[in-house]
Amino acid sequence: MVSMSDAKSHEAEIIQRIGELVNEERDLREQYEHRLTPQERERVSGLERALDQCWDLLRQRRAREEFGESPDEARVRPAPEVEDYRQ
Repeated sequence: MVSMSDAKSHEAEIIQRIGELVNEERDLREQYEHRLTPQERERVSGLERALDQCWDLLRQRRAREEFGESPDEARVRPAPEVEDYRQ
């Protein structure tokens, strides 16, 4: 059984990762505005996919905890399955 503090620690790691991805995405967009290179545009797309996956994982963990299941059984789903989630 996972202790509450372990579950919260995992959640904090996911939230920290979301913050890092958001910051990198913002920095890329602010630094280059509409003049992104093809590589930078691809990186922004990759960041958006990773953010969708992180948000989905966080939602899964919270839902599992709410219904008395282990949040550690939540798994990262493929990007096409979670793309374009609305925050």
